[in-house]
Amino acid sequence: MAETPTARPGGPQVLDGSDGPDGTVHRTGLAARARWAVRAWWLMAGMWTRSLMSYRTSFTLMMIANIAVTSLDFVVVVLMFRHTDTLGGWTLPELGFLYGTSSLALGTADLFVGSADLLGDRVRTGTLDTMLVRPAPVLAQLCAERFSLRRLGRPAQATAVLAWSIGALPVHWTADRVLLVPVLLLSGSVIFASVFIGGAALQFWWGEAKEFQNSFTYGGATLLQYPPTIFARELVAGAVFGIPLAFVNWLPALHILGRPDPLGLPTAFQYASPLAAVLCVLAAAVVWRAGLRAYQGTGS
Repeated sequence: MAETPTARPGGPQVLDGSDGPDGTVHRTGLAARARWAVRAWWLMAGMWTRSLMSYRTSFTLMMIANIAVTSLDFVVVVLMFRHTDTLGGWTLPELGFLYGTSSLALGTADLFVGSADLLGDRVRTGTLDTMLVRPAPVLAQLCAERFSLRRLGRPAQATAVLAWSIGALPVHWTADRVLLVPVLLLSGSVIFASVFIGGAALQFWWGEAKEFQNSFTYGGATLLQYPPTIFARELVAGAVFGIPLAFVNWLPALHILGRPDPLGLPTAFQYASPLAAVLCVLAAAVVWRAGLRAYQGTGS
């Protein structure tokens, strides 16, 4: 059982996820709170993993099935190129790069925080109250709930496609292009994670927001698997200035692949994925805190 951090006399307080005697929440530095949240998530995810690995055959079969199902998305793209050489002016290896980066970013976010979309069920049944009284951050508990390593199927399959596409692309790999690949993968994962959490937080007010959230996570990843040139300019602009999914891979991919920007945006936008990720985290944090404060509980 995880130890509960406590305040030491004369020292800084550490967030323990519980309320103090006066009803206020213990507060401390951001770094300490983040460390405790990560540790709580790690402990709970480990618990679910040990439970899952008790049935290794089932785990293996589910992992294989996960990889097979997610692979069908790229099979559709490959079959499409049996009848054409380009799609919107982009070749199959270029679409493979888009597919690999968007799917890997989504898969990574889903692995770590995808369980957040279970919030609506807990709000409806009142079981969120049990998380509120535990000595651990609510968000960490929610994201670790029912953690499953079989979700590694999507990132594993996406990594294979991405590796193939990078080897097949006729790109001159300069230092900035090489560096931009891990940057966009990390930033894209953070952006999708923020959308997962922000969308889940809407379920505090709107219990059916899960499908709305899915349209921007799984639906957004599907959108990003295809080149921006086949979509209307208004849709591409919405993915830049609305929900900034274009920063997951579209914009940095334009620089990596040497493609022109269909919106004619400044070149700085192609390097702005980390900034977009930070803004998404801040927005998700605001929505989450507002939703948690608005939650009334069941009173039972």
